[in-house]
Amino acid sequence: MTDQNIQVLLARRPTGDVQESDFKVVRTDVPTLQQGQFLVRNHFLSLDPYMRGRMSDAPSYAQPVTVGDVMVGGTVGEVVDSRNERFKPGDRVLGFFGWQLFGVSDGTGVTGITDQDLPLSVYLGAVGMPGVTAYVGLMDIGQPKAGETVVVSAASGAVGSVVGQLAKIHGCRSVGIAGGPDKCRYVTDELGLDACVDYKAGQLREDLKTAAPDGIDIYFENVGGPILDTVLTRMKPFGRIPVCGMISQYNALEPYPVRHFNAILVNRLKVQGFIVSDQLARWPAALKDLGQWVRAGKIKYRESIVNGLENAPAAFIGLLAGKNFGKQLVQLI
Repeated sequence: MTDQNIQVLLARRPTGDVQESDFKVVRTDVPTLQQGQFLVRNHFLSLDPYMRGRMSDAPSYAQPVTVGDVMVGGTVGEVVDSRNERFKPGDRVLGFFGWQLFGVSDGTGVTGITDQDLPLSVYLGAVGMPGVTAYVGLMDIGQPKAGETVVVSAASGAVGSVVGQLAKIHGCRSVGIAGGPDKCRYVTDELGLDACVDYKAGQLREDLKTAAPDGIDIYFENVGGPILDTVLTRMKPFGRIPVCGMISQYNALEPYPVRHFNAILVNRLKVQGFIVSDQLARWPAALKDLGQWVRAGKIKYRESIVNGLENAPAAFIGLLAGKNFGKQLVQLI
């Protein structure tokens, strides 16, 4: 085992678009274990839009990363050394060790992965936080009913792709919104959604009307900005909007002015933001269902993988710009 850890630190807080210079890659010694601790060699790092918020010190639902600290992030890996009775070398684990090769824990917040039939990386995607986010937002807030129309933005992404397939599993007409013909083909041809609207084609309102001619019962919001504004004009009375993210606004210096806010009142819409970490009691049931559906081929997924921690900043910047396809991961082995 190497005695060097590689870490990516937050070098400064970005203003507007994130730059690679906002990060710093360093090498440090692998920590010495204390009694009760164990050492994990991370195999995959998850890159997720919420990390942009953690780079800012603006008020939010979670504490920001301190400048000079390791960037936060979910990881999966293998225990390589242990002074903890519950975790042994060779155990596969899901944790929150951040942007680094090695992490040390006493077990708090770490979950052992005992199933051997799924790839380790899937526990950072469809059978992990993104999958649970899709599940909780759609099932608990959206409450889909067979025959309803569900629209999801960022439909080819880690969360949106699961939302669209969950809607199909529950008997809904499922419509995605994605950027570009390749992503839209993936959403319909591989994921099996009924339609996909390419917002980059320049006729979002018309194409959305064609894809959802009877209106929209549930809109799963991942993007915000003009897409949200347009969808509001197509919502049916008593529709539901789970608000998961606003990725189009994360780098914005000024927020997009939503013009059709009155549709919330006129159509008596339910609009609810949610943070999946607030719903820990829902995770076991969600993960059980998601795992079964992935095994059965009812939920398909795709991964965008870059190799090496030094490439994590560029991959993260690409994620914020919508360049990823499916779940964005960094492979560390």
